Amino acid sequence: MELKEYLDLIETKLISNFDIERNYSFNNVKYDLFAKFYMRNERYFLTKKAVIYAMEANEFCFVKYFDNFNELDFQNFTKELIDSKDVLINLDDDHMSTIITGVIVLKDKPTDEIAKTIEKFKYYKSFAFGLKGWVDIRLVLVAMNQKYIVTNKKGKEVKDVYSI
Repeated sequence: MELKEYLDLIETKLISNFDIERNYSFNNVKYDLFAKFYMRNERYFLTKKAVIYAMEANEFCFVKYFDNFNELDFQNFTKELIDSKDVLINLDDDHMSTIITGVIVLKDKPTDEIAKTIEKFKYYKSFAFGLKGWVDIRLVLVAMNQKYIVTNKKGKEVKDVYSI
């Protein structure tokens, strides 16, 4: 499978809920695909102007292709995802949760060491003891030729979406 075919497949799966951009630059890093989803729920009294409370849940997905993927690439990619929270998250009273999904796309299966590193990766941060919400990072690695996929614990929730 070629990268364009894989990106088309992912775009088809996400298009009904996400706003999608191809060849997206974020913080001077180029991604092959970027998807964003915003959800807002409100409870109001009599009129929509009298909002009792509101909750916002956001999800962002960064898909990037690597020719060769090593430990340094892993460190840089996860740092980019962690740093993106500062720009993407608007910490107002309505923010509840944000999920950032990083998808690493490779031609061939990586080493077992890299796969274990992906599985062990965990990032969670709460804001104001959870009163202003939290952020989780999902990590997914896909090898197109072998139809191989490995995720961290949080990424298992979306494993079927990014599988071939």
